[in-house]
Amino acid sequence: MKHIGPISGIAAHAAEFVATAGYDNQVILWNARTGLPIHRVHHDHLANQCAFSADGKHLVSASSDYTARIWEVPSMRLKAVLSGHDDDVEMAVFSPDGTLVATCSRDHVLRIFDLQGELKGSFHGHQADVISVVWSPDGKRLISSSDDGTVRQWDTASFAQCDEVDIGGVETDTIAITRNGVVFAGDDEGRISIIGQGQVRSVAAHAAGIKRIVWNDDKQLLVTLSYDRSAILWRLDAQHTLSKLRSTALPSIIWPRSCAFVGEEELVFATFGSRYATWNYERDQWSIDGIQPAVSINAVVSAQGQQYSIGDAGLLFRDNKPVTGVGSLCNFLQPFGPLLLTGGQMGQVFDAFTGQLLYQHRSPLNCGTTFEKDGVLHALIGTYTGEGLVFILDGRDGLKLVASIAMHDNAIKGVAANDRYLFSVCASADAALHRIDDFSCARHIDNAHSRISNGCCQIAGGFASIGRDLKLRLWLESGDEVYDSPHQHSIKCIGASADGAIIATAAYNGTVALFDLGTRSWQPLQRPTASGISCITHSGQQHDFLASSYDGNIYGIAARRAS
Repeated sequence: MKHIGPISGIAAHAAEFVATAGYDNQVILWNARTGLPIHRVHHDHLANQCAFSADGKHLVSASSDYTARIWEVPSMRLKAVLSGHDDDVEMAVFSPDGTLVATCSRDHVLRIFDLQGELKGSFHGHQADVISVVWSPDGKRLISSSDDGTVRQWDTASFAQCDEVDIGGVETDTIAITRNGVVFAGDDEGRISIIGQGQVRSVAAHAAGIKRIVWNDDKQLLVTLSYDRSAILWRLDAQHTLSKLRSTALPSIIWPRSCAFVGEEELVFATFGSRYATWNYERDQWSIDGIQPAVSINAVVSAQGQQYSIGDAGLLFRDNKPVTGVGSLCNFLQPFGPLLLTGGQMGQVFDAFTGQLLYQHRSPLNCGTTFEKDGVLHALIGTYTGEGLVFILDGRDGLKLVASIAMHDNAIKGVAANDRYLFSVCASADAALHRIDDFSCARHIDNAHSRISNGCCQIAGGFASIGRDLKLRLWLESGDEVYDSPHQHSIKCIGASADGAIIATAAYNGTVALFDLGTRSWQPLQRPTASGISCITHSGQQHDFLASSYDGNIYGIAARRAS
């Protein structure tokens, strides 16, 4: 038993069990002492997070199949399915007495269920995706954080909101609480907000967004994980002041989305591989032996008459055969003159053909495109911290950074270009047009999508974008257009055919839908895989596409030809 896709969530109970939740839909229970797997179960879609009850007798997992599920430990027999959310369930946690489960979702709602799966009540008020939830130590309140930049508290008896703290409007992914009721919140600007005794104090902690905060009450220790590729261990004193004890650079296999304390002096971490990693923070010693890279493919491109792909393992494949490696997860492939640019979690830009490191950024890299300015070919790379990095070729095999454009205040999810504009979409659901001639902002579109914008592409007369709202939006010189898609789950990626006549969209549940720009109509939905589609691009043939998947395969997608 092992994971074949990235591990998104991890939990531990004492020194006995570790549980992992993965993008391969699997939840695996492990023996914490031996590191061996015990049982595995499955969701119908990505498994995002998991948590044990205080007594270790139950595990709850949260999934993008819109459910949370309760499992008996160690048998992993399904006890209950918690349903009713209308979007991905990001987190689920047991009440302190283990009799209830709280869930939070990208549908902006929190819910409480009993262990039989009966809904006890819902909490409404957040204005954006709810990413994190914890119980107060007495079980009388829930505390939640959201992409709306607030931390809210809720009364679990009346299901009413009883407090709200604005974290400066900054997206806040993660919270933790002490037994004395002090709340820690980590935000996308790398700050820890300490909420307690009627005041909020802020600590500048990381150079990029904090993705997970975990508190250990017995040890009075806090750990923060960030996209700056570091973990920091903190101690809290009686005055609620944090002091840094130790920091560590995360190995490239670590995904800084989740960790958990286990045993006396260790933390276990989510990874981009087959199993979890361990850090002994007393000895500052990592254990990553035996972790096999995940098979997930994140990008595919047709270049120089051949098919190239890359993914979590950082291995470049040419026509499905490995040729080079860069040693860390990569999110995109972008042909650029003689180079094939790639990069990802480490913030490093590589030439995928040779594995040569070309540039180091302060945060992960997500996407790329090329454009011409003053007759010179340029490359644009979108970052998790909202900058668009602009490069030109430096000699035959080098890069030179010529501009850093402040495009967004959140992770850039997609970039595209035509002869006049750079178009970008962002995790905050915004979009932007920047002029190529001076890189100034020509148009910023707040809430271009009603949920997270996931990707974009160039089309004739403008650009197209998709997102979690299941809409296809066209941004044309003649005006903006919007079309409902046939997808039922979040749309992950978008591409246009070589002649620009067909738009391809693909979703996290493996469905592909093609849109004919000539007739403004959708072709029948296809589903080449039950796993998510990570990237879709034209194959070099006029109306055909290549779709890469988290299952490690590449699928050919044929458009229906006009009769």
